[in-house]
Amino acid sequence: MDESAALRAFQDALRTQRPEFGQFFLARLLGLDISYPDGQCLIVFEPQDFLFNPQGSLHGGIIATVMDISMGHLLNHVQGAGLTLEMKTQYLKAVRQGTVYCRGEFLQRGRSVSFLKSTLTDAQGEPLAMATSTWKALSPARAPGVDAAAR
Repeated sequence: MDESAALRAFQDALRTQRPEFGQFFLARLLGLDISYPDGQCLIVFEPQDFLFNPQGSLHGGIIATVMDISMGHLLNHVQGAGLTLEMKTQYLKAVRQGTVYCRGEFLQRGRSVSFLKSTLTDAQGEPLAMATSTWKALSPARAPGVDAAAR
């Protein structure tokens, strides 16, 4: 493991993080590039070796985290903040190196409950992992950043 790269990533994340979507500490630590093309959330990142498990591949918890972020950020982008009610993740192939792409999209959008999916692929479009999830939209009064007095 490149310990100096891990330390730099941690320090950079601490220095640049802000309490908002796309800029929070974990997104900064993982080096996520987040955009919203075609009604989807696209996350592009290059896994660093300090995120790898002892078998030399990207840890499954990191994969699940990035997929959760892709779905949560899409929900927030389209209709506001929400909570993950449940999530199922399927790991198809080990991620060992190279840029990966995570695409979150709606399966069905509702006013209070929505169903989303996320697909993680390599640069050639080969599927590496898939996830589906159920999300509950937060009411505007419960969403982060809303003053309690305004409720």
